[in-house]
Amino acid sequence: MSKQEFNEYHHKYSKTVEDSIRFSGLEHSFFHLSKAHKLKELVSLNFGVTNRPNLLDVGCGVGALHPYIESTFEKIIGIDVSSASIIEAAKNHPQHSYLHYDGQRLPFDDNTFDMTLAVCVMHHVPKELWENFLAEKSRVTRPGGVVCLIEHNPVNPATRLSVARCPFDADAVLLGARQMRQRLKFASLDSVFSEHFVFFPTNNAPFRALERKLKWLPLGAQYLAVGKKK
Repeated sequence: MSKQEFNEYHHKYSKTVEDSIRFSGLEHSFFHLSKAHKLKELVSLNFGVTNRPNLLDVGCGVGALHPYIESTFEKIIGIDVSSASIIEAAKNHPQHSYLHYDGQRLPFDDNTFDMTLAVCVMHHVPKELWENFLAEKSRVTRPGGVVCLIEHNPVNPATRLSVARCPFDADAVLLGARQMRQRLKFASLDSVFSEHFVFFPTNNAPFRALERKLKWLPLGAQYLAVGKKK
């Protein structure tokens, strides 16, 4: 999808997603909360329980995830190719910082962030730009920092249906967890791993504990893939 098309969806992003997942009986907030739990676990694992790293969210859109994760991070900066989405994000979440960029080079110095994130973004990036997209995320992450991507799991049939029903996912090229791990290794990242999640339609603690045991099973609706900057 082009930058202009994303601009056109900025004011109806949540409603469009809600429409695409209505068949599941789940609200968009459920998926935000699922991601927030996984990111909190990831931060605890890599930075400690009491530390709050700074975060760059690449392809942040209207910043819909940020209220769910702001307690986990000391500072959140969101960046996106859609200028209209960035304006919307800054209006709705003034406690965070938002920037527009050209989709090529991230406007930050090397080794700036403890963690860089991209949530359901890479499937919109043209294949010929995948290498640059990950290289840029790695470049602005500090040594010892974390590069994280969260993506739809193409093996999950409900995920494929929701993607098919979502108009701004019309150009989506879904990557499986194995492919994403390979991409992260190609980007010279270390300690690469992936975990699947959203196996159950609830975020209650007992089910989250069970999901952690099933994280190797490639059937969850989404997955995260992680690498460390050397």
